[in-house]
Amino acid sequence: MPETIYTIDMLIQKILDGEKPYDLDKIIEAYKFAESAHKGQKRSSGEPYISHPVAVAYILIELGMDTDTICAAMLHDVVEDTDITLDMVAGSFGDDVAMLVDGVTKLTKMSLSHEEMQAENVRKMLLAMSKDVRVIIIKLCDRLHNMRTLKFTPLYKQREKALETMNVYAPLAHRLGIRAVKDELEDLAFFYLDGYAYAEIEHILEIGKDAREEFITTIKERVSARLEKEEFTTKPQVDGRVKTIYGIYKKIFVDHKSIDQIYDKYAIRVIVDSINECYNVLGIIHDMFKPIPNRFKDYISTPKANMYQSLHTTVLGREGIPFEVQIRTWDMHYTAEYGIAAHWKYKEGIQGKDKLETRLAWIRQVLEAQKESDDAEEIVRTIKNDLSIDEVFAFTPKGDMISLPAGSTVIDFAYKIHTQVGNRMVGAKVDGKMVRLDYRLQTGEIVEILTTKAPDHGPGRDWLDIAKTNEAKSKIRSWFKRERHDENVAQGKAMLENEFRRNRMNIPSDEMDSFLHDELERKQCASVDDYYAKIGYGGLFISKIMPRLKERYVKLFSTNNESVPAVSETSSKTLHKSMQGIIVEGIDNCLVKFSQCCNPLPGEPVVGFVTRGHGVSVHKTDCVNYISSLRDSENASRWVKCRWADAHKAEYRTTLDIVGYDRNGLLMDVCRIFADMRVTLNQVTARETKGGNANIMVTFNTSGVDQLNVITNKISGLAGILSIERTGK
Repeated sequence: MPETIYTIDMLIQKILDGEKPYDLDKIIEAYKFAESAHKGQKRSSGEPYISHPVAVAYILIELGMDTDTICAAMLHDVVEDTDITLDMVAGSFGDDVAMLVDGVTKLTKMSLSHEEMQAENVRKMLLAMSKDVRVIIIKLCDRLHNMRTLKFTPLYKQREKALETMNVYAPLAHRLGIRAVKDELEDLAFFYLDGYAYAEIEHILEIGKDAREEFITTIKERVSARLEKEEFTTKPQVDGRVKTIYGIYKKIFVDHKSIDQIYDKYAIRVIVDSINECYNVLGIIHDMFKPIPNRFKDYISTPKANMYQSLHTTVLGREGIPFEVQIRTWDMHYTAEYGIAAHWKYKEGIQGKDKLETRLAWIRQVLEAQKESDDAEEIVRTIKNDLSIDEVFAFTPKGDMISLPAGSTVIDFAYKIHTQVGNRMVGAKVDGKMVRLDYRLQTGEIVEILTTKAPDHGPGRDWLDIAKTNEAKSKIRSWFKRERHDENVAQGKAMLENEFRRNRMNIPSDEMDSFLHDELERKQCASVDDYYAKIGYGGLFISKIMPRLKERYVKLFSTNNESVPAVSETSSKTLHKSMQGIIVEGIDNCLVKFSQCCNPLPGEPVVGFVTRGHGVSVHKTDCVNYISSLRDSENASRWVKCRWADAHKAEYRTTLDIVGYDRNGLLMDVCRIFADMRVTLNQVTARETKGGNANIMVTFNTSGVDQLNVITNKISGLAGILSIERTGK
């Protein structure tokens, strides 16, 4: 589809065609201001840059936002990309517009990594959003137009932006209830993240397009005809829709369903005037069609966390095709389509606190949770996990509903009820039966948290690994920070000393305070003990602080003590080659074996674990067993540096797990790739899965990760391939 180039004339016409009053003079003035500031600037597409802010303003008008929001959209890039200052914006358009522009302006003058910069920008956006929700609505529309025009950017930028959109902006749009924006962001991001799967689903939908449209039209006509015979305040509106491409993808590839097993692929929507009429329509639908058991959801009595309300039921038509019926009032419909934009307090001129304040409480929870951790990127993970589009709804014994991200445990449930309930938990019952603390909750379950009154009871450190939500993890860290200071100091000191030994950093104890001085100031710690304690309770991550400490160590001792080894490089005098092509630091002629959990290959970063009596076990540096063992102070000290010998030539066995559509010739096509590349196959197994797909396991010899990448790329290019994973077998 060709890109729509938005102009100020289109924007003015959009305003004149609508019923909402706007200060058109102020909007035109903002346009002229932005046009002058961006004069000479071009977008990646070659269009004048001003077309972008005009497009963002146009989308906001479609959402029904106010004059100041439209002006801020026009000006949202002038501070970031031109010489215009916030004071100049405030002087011309008022403090309100300047505040909104500042909220969506990125931080650009900080020396941080890409991930840390992304996290800091998200944090700034949420802080501004907690004061005025219009900030995030502008940002979502800004991202939406950027995604619509992403094809004009380099490939690496396309994937980077698409991944950020899927992990941050789509979940935010979902939590704010802006369905149209969420759906389009997901589909656009999915297109750039997995273009082949996108094209496959698009092709499937296109094949049955005429039949699908005919089916939906027939159902709509039958429902409309029946509703006309009933008494309603006004005539119900009946619409039809097809599930989004990304929505179908999740059902097929994540839930392992065939296209025929997706019951809500087709849906009709009935909109009426009152809640009573919603339930009347439900009865009529169940009278007309056969309802499918366990496929009814009442989101009117138990709304979703993003304010969404509707009745959902899945039924079978005479054709034997299942379809979903959504029933809602007009107010519910506006909330479902526009979310927070439909209920935002400035829209109605409401002053002070109202229900909106409660609905936006999660923003403060996200920000509070991140305060307990030094990991800047945790705020992005919080949005990705805690604001997950997939939710479970569990109940307390009193019938109160608790909404949590899919995959949450009883620990998350306890802390969602109250901090003290979580801290005093000793066990849990689900539907009357005792369960483990790592039990993952399912929708509809009744959860009873068992607590103790013992004054010294608290959470276990392993709870940080069990809990799913960052809200629960934050409260657990907070408890350890407050109640176990001495224990945290000892734990943190041991962890840091073990890491120093592993990196051969020899720092005299009387010099530790001066060595850590800059770190103490950076992390706002009053003493070294406070620094140790922060490591101990999880507020500081060893993996995050060690690169800075290594750099400082090298700078100090390369000047003051030439005999101290530099940790940033591996000394050739202490590296010894093994028979398996691995060079191990400090160990000569050692037995080396390759771990079965991750099967490292030449070209991949590796690390060695000194076993008891079995030599050195080599793992990839991203191996889950390596990462998890670093939390254990005893095991952490047994890891040694190692790398592949440059001239070593050998073959290593590895296995690929391939999933694809079960078509004729798929296995033959896969095997032909190995034959053409003269790669030795050790074992091949193939089976049909429940979802109608084919699962092929191929074990073969490879010279390293470069050859493996060529093989996987060739297999990915075959028709019908859905996924390829390297296994640890």
